[in-house]
Amino acid sequence: MSETPSRYRALLESGQWFSHLPPALRTALLEQARPLHLEPGQRLFRRGDPPCGLYAVLEGMMRVGAVGRDGKEALLTLVEPPYWFGEISLFDGQPRTHDAYAEGTTRLLQVPQAALLALLAGEPGYWRDFALLMSQKLRLAFIALEEMSLLPAAPRLARRLLLMAEGYGETGPRRVLHLAQEQLALMLGLSRQTTNQILKALESAAVLRLTYGEIEILDLDALRRAAEDA
Repeated sequence: MSETPSRYRALLESGQWFSHLPPALRTALLEQARPLHLEPGQRLFRRGDPPCGLYAVLEGMMRVGAVGRDGKEALLTLVEPPYWFGEISLFDGQPRTHDAYAEGTTRLLQVPQAALLALLAGEPGYWRDFALLMSQKLRLAFIALEEMSLLPAAPRLARRLLLMAEGYGETGPRRVLHLAQEQLALMLGLSRQTTNQILKALESAAVLRLTYGEIEILDLDALRRAAEDA
């Protein structure tokens, strides 16, 4: 951990999952972690790769999704600080389920798979803490699937923006989302044109402001109302 500036511990402890871990587990993870630096577009792992541990985003952003044989991309999520990811393969030992690429210059912490398994063999009670990390994401995935099946495009988009603005329940609220319209469209399975039309309508209503690669939330209460307008 000596190569990683001490400020990163405070960053990680700003996240709900890490901050609620037993102190001994937090220390153990940081002691086993090693820093990684990725250039824009650099691949961390690909679908089908063997398990390689758990990761935390310190700076930048990771793009998690998959590309079909026809070249069409499914973007599941953009992982930002201080989120941890990669826990699925810890539980089942199976290959990676998706691709993970650096969206821009990105710094990560990696806790290798072997170190995690050794830690859990010594302290089996820690499995519950990692299960909570996975269950949080599983809950969000079920919500996203339900919304995709039941909601019209406009409230579905508003709900995704609201989730991001509220930090997916992991961090505190924020006003500026580092998110391009194309990325939002991919995450929601909408066309770029439809996404742009909905965002422009929200901008006209003074709910948000669009800038290059960013969406600034101006009125969180109005966004909540738009999310409920099904």
